[in-house]
Amino acid sequence: MKEEGWTLVIPNMSEIHFNVMKRIFDNHGYKVHLLENYDQSLIGEGLKYVHNDMCYPCLLVIGQMLDAIKRGIVDKDHSALVISQTGGGCRASNYYFLLLKALKRANLENIPVISMNLQGMNSNPGLKITKLMLLQAFTGLLYGDLLMMLYNQTKPYEVNKGDSDKVVDYWTDYLGSCFAKNRGYFFSNFRKNMHKIATDFHNVKCDRSQKRVKVGVVGEIYMKYSKLGNSNLKEFLESEGCEVMLPPMMGFILYSFKNGVYDDEYYGGRGKYKLAMKLIFPFLLKLEKVMTDEMSYYPEYHRSATFEELEHYREGLIDKGCKMGEGWLLTAEMAELIEKGYSNIVCTQPFGCLPNHICGKGMIRPLKEKYPNSNIVPIDYDPSATKVNQENRIKLMLSIARENLLKEENA
Repeated sequence: MKEEGWTLVIPNMSEIHFNVMKRIFDNHGYKVHLLENYDQSLIGEGLKYVHNDMCYPCLLVIGQMLDAIKRGIVDKDHSALVISQTGGGCRASNYYFLLLKALKRANLENIPVISMNLQGMNSNPGLKITKLMLLQAFTGLLYGDLLMMLYNQTKPYEVNKGDSDKVVDYWTDYLGSCFAKNRGYFFSNFRKNMHKIATDFHNVKCDRSQKRVKVGVVGEIYMKYSKLGNSNLKEFLESEGCEVMLPPMMGFILYSFKNGVYDDEYYGGRGKYKLAMKLIFPFLLKLEKVMTDEMSYYPEYHRSATFEELEHYREGLIDKGCKMGEGWLLTAEMAELIEKGYSNIVCTQPFGCLPNHICGKGMIRPLKEKYPNSNIVPIDYDPSATKVNQENRIKLMLSIARENLLKEENA
């Protein structure tokens, strides 16, 4: 895949995170194309080749890839399609095989498919993920989390429109150059860069005198971050005068790692995995803590919870054995958001994701009992759902949120 003319085609789930991570592939000799085709016709394209009972994110991602090939956005003779594969009980483990099947039905089976996973499944000789790439990817993910959260908490209040975007663009390019020089992911440089990012956002001229409705967004990982999946949810909420909080992506990675430990506690037989976790997991937690510490350096920003804090938030609500899809993490993120002042929550529910409906929509009542001020609305995203209907339901939630904000100000 490093040969001249070959391109790795990757769906862009989160623009800030993936644009940072793209630089890592570039620096290791791979050419990457992040898909930006977001036309609604992608849904129909996905339905042509994927059974309509499959997860909505699967329909979108496969539809987006096939649309890009058919429209000539990518070269079908010199491109490889990259798709994630979780390896757990979630049906995302099957996306790889569903994409192969879709390509065969579309007479495009000559296009190679690469599975992106940490389980060693369906390895491809054209892409070798080295230990250095993994280290850069984890730190790149944390950089992306910090940029995303500070950006979301700065943009609604900026005086000069576009200043926050300039900070993100600068640091995306700068971090790429750091990785190219083999720098930026050991503790001294990592901490220094994190502090500079926080300082740059702090220096953006803002007017925080006007109170805004604070809204948290949770749900299935693709639907939560992808504007293709959630119909540009974040931009819609900002247009309604809201400040949007998205939980960090690193939480899902740590959650996926820790589930192996919980499996060993519940079922046994994974001693080797548990030993590896004792060696790797503390290092990842230390990196995460650097990010959360820098967020709390400036009082105008709400720092995200560490993974260990999220484990505490789920206690009394849901068992740690609930680990299909986003599992207990989804409930814990909602509890954290409520306690941080983001009591108005949009829970993105993709069609076909049963764990998300159980641990998301199914946990609204227990959360309401524990947090009476919570204002949670589950929004279904599927091929037949209209954007107008989704936005109307969110507007109803926002009307209640504004009433609650007015009561607080009067009080």
